Amino acid sequence: MNIYVGNLSYSVTEEDLQEAFGAFGQVASASIIKDKFSGQSKGFGFIEMPTKEEAKAAIEGMNGKEMKGRTLSVNEARPRADDRRGGGGRSGGRSRY
Repeated sequence: MNIYVGNLSYSVTEEDLQEAFGAFGQVASASIIKDKFSGQSKGFGFIEMPTKEEAKAAIEGMNGKEMKGRTLSVNEARPRADDRRGGGGRSGGRSRY
């Protein structure tokens, strides 16, 4: 089960998340989302736990808990909405203008 972790301090590492959520069961992966240009944390990440029971326990145990000065927002991750139609791309060929 995939878990969303928000309101992360910029100093939190993936290892910190692995350790904190590991208290509730096996952590398959821990990732912090970073800006692709600066490499700076965007303040949220994801934890993958193999069993739903462990993941639910981790959500209940970690939501509202403080980590490195910030109160975490933890819940079940929602599937990504792949609505990436945003502008910027060219359709090829000659311009209409």
